Amino acid sequence: MIQRFDAGPRMSEASVYNGVAWLAGQVPEDGDADIATQTRQVLDAIDALLAEVGSDRTRILHAQIYLADIADFDGMNAVWDSWVVPGQAPSRATVEARLADPAWKLEIVVTAAVG
Repeated sequence: MIQRFDAGPRMSEASVYNGVAWLAGQVPEDGDADIATQTRQVLDAIDALLAEVGSDRTRILHAQIYLADIADFDGMNAVWDSWVVPGQAPSRATVEARLADPAWKLEIVVTAAVG
């Protein structure tokens, strides 16, 4: 059975199946903030959603990071590196992409083990 964590009529915030959670792309709350602040906001949202589905950052299997401007790579990485538990870094891909809201500097999608 697939467990869904609804975010509205168009999508679920997360889906859990067979011990794996797929989190929808998490985006920052403050479009006027710098890359460090936006990254912290997104990682805080991921922490909260992981807790809701019964997981945590040490159980992340893979992360996909979309940056609106690849020049923000170092700034995002500084926050990411302080957030990831040493020895528990997941596999990760980071690419430059045009995001749905021009104010967003990044979006992060996560797959994590549950339970």
